Amino acid sequence: MNTSPHQIECAIPILPVSDLARSVVFYTGPLGFKLDWGGGEDSCICSVSRDGCAIMLSQRDMISEPAWVWIGCEDESPFEMWRSNGVKVHQEPRNCSWAYEMKFEDLDGNILWLGTEPRRDEPFEDQK
Repeated sequence: MNTSPHQIECAIPILPVSDLARSVVFYTGPLGFKLDWGGGEDSCICSVSRDGCAIMLSQRDMISEPAWVWIGCEDESPFEMWRSNGVKVHQEPRNCSWAYEMKFEDLDGNILWLGTEPRRDEPFEDQK
């Protein structure tokens, strides 16, 4: 019997991509992630990370549908950074009871759903 309090080390989303090399450039460029491993000429999968959180990118033939990933943020600075870097906006910022959120799309239509704590100075759009 395992007596450690935590048996699950982490959960990492795996996003399907059509061109791994192109996606590595996108994630390590405008999105500001760093390449952890993989992504070389013969790779079909890699890991990128930012601020201690990882996302794996996999050639689409291994996974068929676009995916969504929630990225919890301390503040709204990634919203504006990604927008100013030309990342495609999927949903403009909105304030909900669970989060102040904004959604972006990567090059393959995967949704990067960013969120901070809800704003207390604005009404919640999900409670109108």
